[in-house]
Parts: sequence; C-alpha cells; structure tokens
Amino acid sequence: MIRIGVNLAAGLGTPGSGNLIDDLAAIARTVAAAGVSTAWLPQGYGYDSIGVLTAVAREVPGIELGTSVVVVQPRHPRVLAGQALTAQAAAHGRFTLGLGVSHPGLLEIYGQPFHRPVAALRTHLDTLLPILDGRRVPGATGIGSDPAGSAVPGAGVRVPVLLGALGPTMLRLAGERTDGTITFLAGPRTIGDHVVPLIGAAARDAGRPAPRVVVGLPVAVTSAPDRIRTELDAEYADYAALPSYRTALDRDGFTQPGAIAVVGDEDAVVDQLAAYHALGATDVLVSLVGTAEERARTLRLLGADPLVHPNQPASPRRGT
Repeated sequence: MIRIGVNLAAGLGTPGSGNLIDDLAAIARTVAAAGVSTAWLPQGYGYDSIGVLTAVAREVPGIELGTSVVVVQPRHPRVLAGQALTAQAAAHGRFTLGLGVSHPGLLEIYGQPFHRPVAALRTHLDTLLPILDGRRVPGATGIGSDPAGSAVPGAGVRVPVLLGALGPTMLRLAGERTDGTITFLAGPRTIGDHVVPLIGAAARDAGRPAPRVVVGLPVAVTSAPDRIRTELDAEYADYAALPSYRTALDRDGFTQPGAIAVVGDEDAVVDQLAAYHALGATDVLVSLVGTAEERARTLRLLGADPLVHPNQPASPRRGT
C-alpha cells in the first residue's frame, strides 16, 4: 500500500474568503472529501504551518495533517515541542511533524548563518524528541525540567517526526532517530538507489522500525505532459539551483526539474506512483499542477482505490 498526501499550498486554488485559515481549512475539506489520506503544509516566511494545522484539525476530521517542513534553527526545541503537542491534541492523534534545516541563502533571512546544519538539527532533536516522548531531557534540572510540566493533556498519541533529508548524513540521522524522511525533487534513481537504502540501513542498525519515506512530486493527469514539464522547468528553477536538490536531479539524470513530474492519463499516473512504491516509498506528497481542470481530475484520481492498492482492478473513477 502507498499512502497519498496532497500539498495544501500548491495547485488547489484559493477560495478567496480573505482569511488564510478559513481558506486552507476549506481546501483541506476538499482534499479529505476526495478520499486522500494526508494533507501536508510547508512552512514559508509568513503563516505558521503548525498553527494553521492546529486550527484546521478542529474543522477537518479524519485526515492526517503534517508539516513539510518546519525549519528548526529559528525555533527553540522546547517551543517547537509545545507547538507540536498542541497540534496533536487538537488533531486527536492525526498530526505529523516534518522538520528541516533549510538551505544556504534561505536560512539567513532569520538572521542565522547556514552553519553545520546537521549538527544543529542533532542538538535540536536532543531536546525535542524526549519532550515529545514524555521523557526528561538529558541533563535538564530545576524548574521546567519535569516532563509533566511539558505535557499537553489530550496529546496522548506520540507525535511522529520526519526529516527533510536527501544527503547521506541527514538520511542516517533520520533513520537513527526519527520516523522517516520527506523528499523534494528526488526522482526514482535517488529514491531507490540512495534514499531508501541509506535510511533503511540506519533504522535497522538503530533497532528502529522501517522508516516512512514520503516522496514529494508534482503530479498531473493530463493529455499535455510536455506543457506541464515546461511550466515546471520555470516554476521550480530556483529550487533546482539549490545544491541539495541539484545533486538529486543530477543523480536521476534530469537536466531540468520538470522531468521529475508524474504526468499522463490516469493509468500512466497510477503506474508511475506505484513504481515509487516498488522502490520503497511509503507515501507520495503530491503538488497538484496544470490547469484547474487537470488539477481537479488529478485530485479525483488520488482518492481512487488503485493508488492505495495498486494491484486492484481499475476504479470506475479512473478515466473520468
């Protein structure tokens, strides 16, 4: 089985109420009504993604809500733990915390240099993970150090933590200490030959369960795949220039970022997503792309049974 998730910030339009929280809640309801398993929200420089999903959780039941991803360096781990536990209480166990370390040239807007990011994340996890698990932070003493003081009643289900990891060191850290990884601009060769083997080995060596591998992909059910890829070449150009993403694209042999798109008719899209599952992906995080009609057609497909159970017969919704 492969789990389908949708990026709330990409391709779903804006209802236009003038209130971001109301609009994103409406989008999340649309995603849930389509039968999709997870709604993901990235963190930008404006809204707080954990805060948004805390509000959405109260209005949209029955769907997992995850951040993809929150940058850790500007937030104290105790503050981040409190935010995550609050979201988990609001969601009644449906919240997943995706974390990352940003990129050189982007982190600096917070007034922090991009310096030794993996070491910074490791130190962050030293405090964050014990609090999320209800344990005392190693070395913490005095007022505020009692785990009971950091607990949030109602957040009884442990908050899963995923890392935005592509490099070998980050993937090993994700496998050793967290529940998995969320990728972006990583194609089949990167997922099958690099991400899955490295994170899987690290988890096994640490005695942890098999990790979750969430693969972020632009997806469109379309009769014009070349147009979609050309549009994405322009839209993703700045991302493709970032070193970690450029390395992943080069590993896959993609000169342009649009080559990573999953595009075609319903059968072609199902086959391509199922191929990622065969490589070891547990989830796909879909950014809907294309025209409004193509995005609606894609969303209908994403809730269809063949995506969750790729070996089942075609659903009547396919091809509609």
